[in-house]
Amino acid sequence: MRARLMIAGALALAGGASAQQARRPVAKPAATPDWAAAVTITPQGGFRQGNPDAPVKLVEYGSRGCPTCGRFATEGVPALRRDFIASGKVSYEYRDYLIHGAPDLAMALLNQCVAPARFFPVLDAIYANQRQFEDKLEALLKSQPQQAEAWQKLPAPQMATRFAEALGLIAFMKTQGLPEAKARQCLADPKLIERIAKTNADAVKVHQVRGTPTFIVNERKVSAFSWERLLPELWANGA
Repeated sequence: MRARLMIAGALALAGGASAQQARRPVAKPAATPDWAAAVTITPQGGFRQGNPDAPVKLVEYGSRGCPTCGRFATEGVPALRRDFIASGKVSYEYRDYLIHGAPDLAMALLNQCVAPARFFPVLDAIYANQRQFEDKLEALLKSQPQQAEAWQKLPAPQMATRFAEALGLIAFMKTQGLPEAKARQCLADPKLIERIAKTNADAVKVHQVRGTPTFIVNERKVSAFSWERLLPELWANGA
């Protein structure tokens, strides 16, 4: 009888413990960071999207007027964000390299004029509409070549403003939420112009950049100009 009582008591205690465990709240798993939404301006003057401590750090020196950059933006960037940036494995930094001079400067100033959180959506929109800007530039160079040449001799603020007007960039940026007054202010911002100029100078000095796109993976320039060629480089670095 005594043994039976001891067993019954043990079962009762076990049942009580189970009930307490059942009533105890279950801890929820920690939320996964939305790394694609994490955007910061880097000391090098670029805009970085993703985990700042990602094991693979990708830098693109790009030009918004560069067709090859445009193809990468269409073919590679969506997969890059979905498969690598969102998980925190890769960070992606875009740095301006003004290979086309004045038109690139105008686009860079206006894109960098928006809040950091809006930088990449606006960059995507510019690339998606790249053809219309190219058409306007080609029409300008064909119909008013002397005028376009004269603009390029102006001080940087006036030069950027003239090309922004001719390419319809100020009107376009209104559709991206940037008021005209703010756009014109940024086109003439000496600190912003200086920052972009320094990014360009460092591109040549540090990484020997000569064209766009140029990709840097973990501080090493790679021989890739497309998503197809860049992807194996990311894998090789542990992405």
